[in-house]
Amino acid sequence: MHVRIIRRAVRSAALAAAVTGTLTWAPSATAQSAEPTPPSQAPTENSAPEAGSIAITKKDPSGDLLAGAEFLLLDAAGQEAGRGKTDTQGELTFPELAPGVYRLKETTSGSPIHDVVADQEVIVTPGGTARLTITDPFKAAQLVLKTADDKTGKLLAGSTVNVGSGDTTLLTLTTGPKGTASGELPISSRTGHFWVQQIKAPSGYNLYKQKKTFTAAPGAPVTVTVTNTKSVTNPQPDPSDKPTSKPSTPEGTPSEESTAGATPAPTKSSSPEPRSSNLVAATSQDDTPPSAPAAEGSLASTGADATAWIIGGAGLLVTGGIAAVIATRPRRSAEASPTDADATS
Repeated sequence: MHVRIIRRAVRSAALAAAVTGTLTWAPSATAQSAEPTPPSQAPTENSAPEAGSIAITKKDPSGDLLAGAEFLLLDAAGQEAGRGKTDTQGELTFPELAPGVYRLKETTSGSPIHDVVADQEVIVTPGGTARLTITDPFKAAQLVLKTADDKTGKLLAGSTVNVGSGDTTLLTLTTGPKGTASGELPISSRTGHFWVQQIKAPSGYNLYKQKKTFTAAPGAPVTVTVTNTKSVTNPQPDPSDKPTSKPSTPEGTPSEESTAGATPAPTKSSSPEPRSSNLVAATSQDDTPPSAPAAEGSLASTGADATAWIIGGAGLLVTGGIAAVIATRPRRSAEASPTDADATS
């Protein structure tokens, strides 16, 4: 009997052990599949990202490497993140940069004939290197244009020219009141070859039609002079200077129309009452009346000779004088006869 009791106890213990083992295995299998354990190589949340860098190579438009160019690097907050200068190979590197966006500024080109480039943004990635090739342009030449008279050298306003290189027009300039104009001439090489052509001449001058060539260096002043020749024009007569069709006559002188074809009437002499003493004295000295004073100026030629009329008028005057003398003689005889009679008586 004791044996049976022991066998039943063993069976119960075994059954309980089997049930317990099933209950503990199932939940562990479900939890393991839902949340896998992360690998040991993954970084933790507190680890910093890998740093990056920026590498610069500096050149000019001719392909020459430029040393001595200075750069300033600013982070997204505007704080300085680096500063440096290119070496003899034209290279500069900013290492150990946190990933992000940076602004690169060129503060000086390190060359008197090169200009700086505009600011630019650079993106740095974790563990990467941002490589940049920066080309500094040549400085523009300072062009001064003059237009002058080819004979006197006087500077002329109102001259318009095109300035270019090859088939490209780079500038259009017009001279001002002082006869000059200026502008910045872009250059792409250490020695630039250019041309200038006049498209509008100053007022009163001929157009300079030929292209004039010249050279210019980066950053250096250059002066170009275009000369013009005065245009020759036939002067138009001034209407106010046009001569009249008929010559003017002096005041008081008969005009050509009044004398041509007309017979001048003899001048009537108004003889005063004949007085024997005056008239006899006048006729006794000279029977020819005094000639009239010549009029000032010159008479226009009429084709008729006035000498005959003058002689005829003088003859009438002489005849009238003689008749007056003859008429006065009987009076004197009549007046004298009574006196003689008285003397006789």
